[in-house]
Amino acid sequence: MLEPVTDPTGAPFWEYAARGELRVQACADCGELRFPPRPCCPHCQSFEEEWRPVSGRGRVWSYVVPHPPLLPDYAAQAPYNVVVVELEEAPRIRLIGNLVRAAGATLNSVDPSRIRIGARVHVVFWGGLPQWVLA
Repeated sequence: MLEPVTDPTGAPFWEYAARGELRVQACADCGELRFPPRPCCPHCQSFEEEWRPVSGRGRVWSYVVPHPPLLPDYAAQAPYNVVVVELEEAPRIRLIGNLVRAAGATLNSVDPSRIRIGARVHVVFWGGLPQWVLA
């Protein structure tokens, strides 16, 4: 399993994920949600931030099924999917992950023919990583 590479700005995302919480960075001044995390608000240029919980509900905005796998350690699970999920309450925020049958299931646990753009999903967590399941 890949380990997230963290930096001081994005570290809180992974700390919350390790606790099973999906939170995104928000500007503490104008309230605008933003992802990926960054030090300055692109809307009002404030450096004030907070981490707000989000529902974890969204829809598949895009996806890919790599053939052959891009990373040799994932060869046994190929073909597997990588989805881009648009959050329900913040459509401009899109998170990347895998669509799985259940938290911790193998990356190939969902038949690629079942994946559709617009499919409703919700977040689950396994090993501190957000994954997605069909709603």
